[in-house]
Amino acid sequence: MWARTFDARLASWMELRQTCQDQPLEQALTSINQWWFRTPWTAYHLHWDDFDTWPDPWQLLEDNIFCNLARGLGIMYTVVLIDRPDLQTAKLVETTTDNLVSIDNEKYILNWDRDRIVNINLTLDNPRHSVDQQKLKHQIQ
Repeated sequence: MWARTFDARLASWMELRQTCQDQPLEQALTSINQWWFRTPWTAYHLHWDDFDTWPDPWQLLEDNIFCNLARGLGIMYTVVLIDRPDLQTAKLVETTTDNLVSIDNEKYILNWDRDRIVNINLTLDNPRHSVDQQKLKHQIQ
């Protein structure tokens, strides 16, 4: 169930990050992916052309409007703030149909399916847009 208030969402997100800090990698990624798939969905909210004005993670949770891109951005913010050595290759990538989070050279793909993060045989060659973890770190500082 998705929390109704900003304070409850913030507390739940902090708990997620703390839990995932020490979990094995696949378990942490599954937890992150499933947590963000509980968000209320809307068809359109964020756009790649507006990258410079994307909300920071706290504003994203407060706005509580989640299109596919906003959900992917939330996943990326979670990965960035956990700051685990095994998550340093995370990228948010726009494909022709999705906004996916790629980790470990596409070994793990998040924001595609609620329960599957491994071996989904997607190729993210020639993405329309992408943003890596380092660029998002600058966005939230």
